[in-house]
Amino acid sequence: MNKDKLRKLLGELRDGKIDIDAAMHALKNLPYDDLGFAKIDTHRNIRKGFPEVIFCQGKAIEQIVGIVERFLQNEHTVMATRASKEVYEAISKIHDDAVYHEEARIILIGKDVEKKTDKTVAVVSAGTSDIPVAEEAAVTAEVMGNPVERLYDIGVAGVHRLLDNREKLFSANVIVVVAGMEGALASVVGGMVDKPVVAVPTSVGYGASFEGLAALLSMLNCCAPGVAVMNIDNGFGAGYYAGLINLMGVKE
Repeated sequence: MNKDKLRKLLGELRDGKIDIDAAMHALKNLPYDDLGFAKIDTHRNIRKGFPEVIFCQGKAIEQIVGIVERFLQNEHTVMATRASKEVYEAISKIHDDAVYHEEARIILIGKDVEKKTDKTVAVVSAGTSDIPVAEEAAVTAEVMGNPVERLYDIGVAGVHRLLDNREKLFSANVIVVVAGMEGALASVVGGMVDKPVVAVPTSVGYGASFEGLAALLSMLNCCAPGVAVMNIDNGFGAGYYAGLINLMGVKE
């Protein structure tokens, strides 16, 4: 149940349009709905202002479709991450408004989310190979109602590319930096700006990068203050965290 429906329900109860039993029936699936194979957190939108997101990796397509169907009973928009094209094809057969962001591996079903602020989240990638993780972050922040500026392939191997985009970095309110290899870009950006930086190490790189561990340790040891670090390849977590920061102080 989203906040709008809850407010409407409470208003109807206050005005005597429904009785307590009817209200209790409407709320019976709070705080979660047990589907057997999954327990859907129907209360999360009320607690956090954003509904539960479906993590598709490891789930059967039938399970994902079932969770989507349940969510759409109460939510305007449903988001599924780490989704394959096969999952999208199965969902789109039932919901023709489903949109697949292939690079981000994100499926969105339902209404487009309106922008909630004019402040911008900048999503920066060191290389083209980092774009899938960067896109996961960018799409996540957008779905939360944030304007997003994408600045891709501006890593430290050609630092002039980063410097050419410095005004866009300076004008952003929050910056997500996505980098593999040695992960140095987060330190450089963190040392340039007076904004919070969310660093995401990726598993991109040759053998000694240890599938993102080298970038993770580099970012954790960043000497520039104001840098928070996500887990390896966790674009969703970075986009969500940056989105929360960017929306602070925004009234619904």
